Amino acid sequence: MHRLAGIAGPRPLPGVLSHRTHRARWLMGPLRSLPLLVPSLARAADIDGSQLSMVWGLPFAGLLLSIALMPLLAPHLWHRHFGKITAAWALAFLLPFAARHGLGLAGSAGVHALLAEYLPFVILLMALFTVSGGIHIRGNLRGSPGLNTAILAVGAVLASFMGTTGASMLLIRPLIRANEKRRHCAHVVVFFIFIVSNAGGSLTPLGDPPLFLGFIKGVGFFWTVSQILPETLFLVGSLLSVFYLLDWWYCHRREEAAAADPTPETPRLRFDGARNFWLLGVIVALVLMSGLWKSPIGFDVFGTSVGLPGFVRDLGLVAVTWLSLRITPASVHAANEFSWAPMQEVAKLFAGIFLTIVPVIAMLQAGSAGPFAAVIAAVTRPDGQPDPAAYFWATGLLSSFLDNAPTYLVFFNTAGGDAQVLMTKMAPTLAAISAGAVFMGANTYIGNAPNLMVKAIAEHSGVRMPGFFGYMAWSGCVLLPLFLVMTWLWFL
Repeated sequence: MHRLAGIAGPRPLPGVLSHRTHRARWLMGPLRSLPLLVPSLARAADIDGSQLSMVWGLPFAGLLLSIALMPLLAPHLWHRHFGKITAAWALAFLLPFAARHGLGLAGSAGVHALLAEYLPFVILLMALFTVSGGIHIRGNLRGSPGLNTAILAVGAVLASFMGTTGASMLLIRPLIRANEKRRHCAHVVVFFIFIVSNAGGSLTPLGDPPLFLGFIKGVGFFWTVSQILPETLFLVGSLLSVFYLLDWWYCHRREEAAAADPTPETPRLRFDGARNFWLLGVIVALVLMSGLWKSPIGFDVFGTSVGLPGFVRDLGLVAVTWLSLRITPASVHAANEFSWAPMQEVAKLFAGIFLTIVPVIAMLQAGSAGPFAAVIAAVTRPDGQPDPAAYFWATGLLSSFLDNAPTYLVFFNTAGGDAQVLMTKMAPTLAAISAGAVFMGANTYIGNAPNLMVKAIAEHSGVRMPGFFGYMAWSGCVLLPLFLVMTWLWFL
């Protein structure tokens, strides 16, 4: 799940401001003074997780259970009112928290979650969703086991260069169209989530938000690929092999022979809306820029610092979204069955998740002094040394249900937080944290944002996807045994 907010550097000392900085501050004056209109919210205060009880995690747990159970028990109610239900759980945290700890702390926590974390996350997703939805892959694709496996393999490679969201949005529709004549294709989408929406994004900071946060903290751009390439090849290769055998069985044993396709086979693939590929490059450049560019200029909004690099990135992503909608022909959107419904669903659900997760993350960050002290103790050996296997599973299991970006940061800091030390003396520990955060985001629909988006697109296209627990049955049977093997091979 994705936190890409820019970081503002230290402010210049009074009396030594350059003319350019004076001009920038004059232009930003109204925004800087905005918090003064609401003094009670202007005091930024961190939540002390050591003073919280597990009760504050109930709204988050309730929202997760609603996502898991209501589509099964009350599908009509959920699909009509999931936004209202999500808002109710968010208020179930915010209102009691404000009554107990004050409006200032609740307001600053809510503003920080939405402004510094949720908005950058959803803006990036919206840009990738829009630009990828403006590219139509045309060709007489037939969903054979070989073709399906090839698409998944290509998606795994693309995910580390254009992000798991970009690769997922680019390829999920052609994959569904290729299999539209088959009776059984839910497993195709499930493995697509495993491989393209998660495991494939493990090699560069552009692939998945946890790795991007590590890059901002000082982890080298190519460090991850140098450390967990064998683990990635093993996981992706194993999943592709299992998928091919399973898809072959479904194709030849569970389905009748497909009727002959009367349309002539197109000799090569064609890309309609190919100009959007240039916009994908702009998205990658904007995200990379926000991690490399440091600026002393920033905004303070109700106690939340918004750095200029993050602001420029988000403004650029909004402009990319608008430009994509302008240059993409309506026929391309029609061919892709482009709809805002998947984006709206993800935006509403993750707004609630980002708010209700606030106390849970605070309790985790409290370390051994907080309610989750047992989790922190579990990743440390009796001699005080970090346990890479424990870090892999702790980071992974929490990333399955919490946002994997803050979970990565929690364990990054638990392991010391010094990127240079973690990349050298503690390289196995950082590799375990990175692998757990990225790989195990595939364990549930809410482990990574593209999971829900792919599910929504598939269901909109008529694919009967497994429910929350049905999907977990798939991940439990397929992924968990592979993770156990990986633990034995690399992290013990």
